Amino acid sequence: MRLRQIALVGKDLAAARADIVAVLGLGGDYADPGVGKYGLENGVWPIGDTFLEVVSPKAPGTTAGRLIDKRGGDGGYMVILQTGDIAEARARVEAQGVRIVDQTDHKGASFTHLHPRDVGGAILSIDAMVPPERWEWGGPNWRDQVRTETSTAIVGAELQADDPAAMAAKWAAVLGREASPAGDGWRVSLEGGELRFVAVADGRGEGLGAFDVAVHDAPAVKARAKARGCVDAGGQVTLCGTRVRLVAA
Repeated sequence: MRLRQIALVGKDLAAARADIVAVLGLGGDYADPGVGKYGLENGVWPIGDTFLEVVSPKAPGTTAGRLIDKRGGDGGYMVILQTGDIAEARARVEAQGVRIVDQTDHKGASFTHLHPRDVGGAILSIDAMVPPERWEWGGPNWRDQVRTETSTAIVGAELQADDPAAMAAKWAAVLGREASPAGDGWRVSLEGGELRFVAVADGRGEGLGAFDVAVHDAPAVKARAKARGCVDAGGQVTLCGTRVRLVAA
């Protein structure tokens, strides 16, 4: 079970695109036509062989649009994990009594979207690909857009919760992992990364508040972010309303 993609939601896709590319040093993005059925448009960037997505509402009444209203602006939207055994993962979801909001199997690409009210924090998607190195949501030519001079991978996600221990326990049970205390919160380890569960600290309620990106030169990335107005009052890089924790590549 590994962290493969983080999705953010933003009102202005073009503005988010400009900041993300400039700050993280990424290549071109892929517009996935599949999100149209949800009333969205998007961009998906490869960061190594992990992915960062921004979805933007283009129709009224979308789940993404309601989240923007609920949390007072752009922010985290979805955590997408990849498994090598989708049948086992789905059986575990069913055993936990978690509702499924969408699910598909198509030509070797599978996903199961879990109801955020049942797991807490964000939409959790468990996906599988054949072959495993494929990533359908990044487009057929995503490898041509990989730029790793600045950023090399997404390696973590941080979810804010009213009860971090309870949310961590639920995610761990659904994923077949263990939750353990970590600092002021809880941690669920993944292949090559982690999920952290912390108390709500920014006044925006429960949700995906931050994600971790491995970079070669954190001060340089932060300087670029500051020049674009993408550093918050606490000194943290913020893209599309979501804090970015810079870790050493």
